[in-house]
Amino acid sequence: MQPTKPAPHFAFGPRNFRLMWIGLAVLAAGFITMMFGDKDNYGEDFVGITLGPLLLVAGFGIEFAAILVRDKTLVVAPAPPAPTSVPGLTQEIGTAPAAPAAPAYKRL
Repeated sequence: MQPTKPAPHFAFGPRNFRLMWIGLAVLAAGFITMMFGDKDNYGEDFVGITLGPLLLVAGFGIEFAAILVRDKTLVVAPAPPAPTSVPGLTQEIGTAPAAPAAPAYKRL
């Protein structure tokens, strides 16, 4: 019998993908704002010089958050429980240790 392999899972969950799409939309809005600013001033106004770069900084911040935020919907496999009784460690405190068992092999 072969041991079963755990099912592969993605590091990103739905929350990460939503944040990534929001960040990409904000980045696109920042680039479009810088590109199509006021036509009379060729983008040299508040919208092209101030608002566009602020949207880009916010978009990159959202992208970093999308990478670093841990999604709560991803289920992590629980660790196996620790053994409650270990052979050889069942003696009471203050009692003499038990004699070691004879080896199961024959010495030459």
